[in-house]
Amino acid sequence: MSFNKSQQEKLEKSGYRFVGTHGHAAVKTCHWTRQSIVDKGVCYKEKFYGIESHRCLQMSPAVPNCQQECEFCWRDLTYTQTQWEDDEYDDPKTIIDGAIKAQYNLLCGYYGNDKANKKKLEELRNPTNAAISLAGEPTLYPKIDELIGEFNRRDFTTFVVSNGQCVERLRNLENDPYQLYLSLDAPTKEIFNQVCRPKIDDAWNNLNESLETLSTFNSRTCIRNTCVKGRNMVNPEGYAKLIEKANPDFVEVKAYMCVGSSRERLTLKNMPLFDEVKDFASQIGDACGKKIVNESEVSRVVLLE
Repeated sequence: MSFNKSQQEKLEKSGYRFVGTHGHAAVKTCHWTRQSIVDKGVCYKEKFYGIESHRCLQMSPAVPNCQQECEFCWRDLTYTQTQWEDDEYDDPKTIIDGAIKAQYNLLCGYYGNDKANKKKLEELRNPTNAAISLAGEPTLYPKIDELIGEFNRRDFTTFVVSNGQCVERLRNLENDPYQLYLSLDAPTKEIFNQVCRPKIDDAWNNLNESLETLSTFNSRTCIRNTCVKGRNMVNPEGYAKLIEKANPDFVEVKAYMCVGSSRERLTLKNMPLFDEVKDFASQIGDACGKKIVNESEVSRVVLLE
């Protein structure tokens, strides 16, 4: 399941730190975590949901694994594995302990920064939110249910972002995350195949089954739409019908950001302006009875509720 040495070294140069012994789990400090420490801004999740950016742990238990090769993904897609190919993996406690330690090591240099907020420096030692969304599809990790449960036991809030392909694993979760996201990046099967580029059969059907399952969760739920100009910013009514099927608490409509390996597939012309995102979100909201209740211009994202 792990990367080869050159692949891992490449990711480590970009800020990843792998934890455990099997090379499938990693942590990376978020831009907004670092900005928050020096009081230069916070993630839109803090503005929207109250999550403290300086105490957020951005991680993944399945970095190499995903059933899709989305055009807009920032990952290097050359190492993507569509399924978990063996029975060797690290347990949740090992992953969480390693992730907390790795994040602290990545941030400890701020203790020598005069501009760092002293209160936040003390608090970052004990992260309180896990953004299980760094890279890969987290539900492919065989112990995703137990991972969420272990975070819950440690009084973390958890934001789990899924592409909806592991329908049964989502359906059978016994431990609810604090907020479950499903990525919805196309209004039709044709656009889904073009933009999300699934590598397994029945991917569109899987997504639709997961959308139908979303309303059964006790946790808060959210649909995330990544807007790629010239590719999937069409047919807001189609998005609205799929959103109505899922009946989520929230919908995030966010601009594609031209970063990482996505620049090999897309250009700056595919990155919509904030006003374009807001207008498209309004069209979706009008079609499914939701209104814009919050926004972050710097992150080019709006929240529908």
